[in-house]
Amino acid sequence: MITQPIADCWFLTGATAVGKTKIGIAIAQRLDAEILSLDSMAIYRGMNIGTAKPTLEEQALVPHHLIDLIEPDQSYSIAQYLEVAHARRHDIRTRNRIALFVGGTPLYLKGLLRGLFEGPPANWQVRANTEQELAQMETENGSRILHSRLEKVDPVAASQIHPHDTRRLIRALEVYRITGQPISHQQLQFDDGRPANQCRVFVLQRSPDEGRQRIESRVDAMITRGLIDEVKQLTRSRQPLGRTASQAVGYREALDYLADQLELDAMIEKIKSRTRRFAKRQRTWFRSLSECTFVDIDEKSDTEEIVSQIVDAGEQVKPT
Repeated sequence: MITQPIADCWFLTGATAVGKTKIGIAIAQRLDAEILSLDSMAIYRGMNIGTAKPTLEEQALVPHHLIDLIEPDQSYSIAQYLEVAHARRHDIRTRNRIALFVGGTPLYLKGLLRGLFEGPPANWQVRANTEQELAQMETENGSRILHSRLEKVDPVAASQIHPHDTRRLIRALEVYRITGQPISHQQLQFDDGRPANQCRVFVLQRSPDEGRQRIESRVDAMITRGLIDEVKQLTRSRQPLGRTASQAVGYREALDYLADQLELDAMIEKIKSRTRRFAKRQRTWFRSLSECTFVDIDEKSDTEEIVSQIVDAGEQVKPT
């Protein structure tokens, strides 16, 4: 499936806990825009606390879209997201409103900016066999063996995927086994981006120390607000969490805690550690996208000044 890029929307993104929701709502109010979620976990109903989904009060301030689309036991591909995102964006434009994407899922962002060749549907048997084989090896050696295999059949993809990124390694090998064609050959047309001065893509960023502190505070707040009870409710009232939802940061650890596989303190620390690693991967992704304009903020930043800075810069852009 091929999805074409879009060029006439605004984007506000950044690593987890950077402060996107508050500033995004303020920008939307300034522009008279509607917000489309750019978050791969906010699509799940009932997963509110652990995903830091905008509250109902926040959603009431500005129209929000692409939130609570499916149940947590269902799967949802990036192609499905892009299809719905394009439809909602078209609807917003026909009402002479502005579309503002807010969220931190880099793959969704890249798909919207550059289009996407998704490749064949997942072959769970091929994937399970590879994962089982990987589990029988030492983690570091196993991922390097996968990387070596990929180098033989798709050196271009291998050069772009870190040897420890097992998820992407398995997917690239899976596509080659299913199609007989390297995934890199099918994706090349979607690798070229536009200059930042031709786009309205703004990335909020904070200092490493401040980012770390905000992540720790957010996780502590999630526990206080009832993350564990939320996960209990999800497991009681619905089908078992699906493959994606059950692996989400915070939810996987809470499930392990409820299964007596983790103590409470260990669960909290594991969520914090995994969130920090996730934020680091997000920052790496954003730096790789030429479309991004980075906006430095800190705890002393005035929201209105940041909003004015972003809106003024965005209004100078003439998307091509």
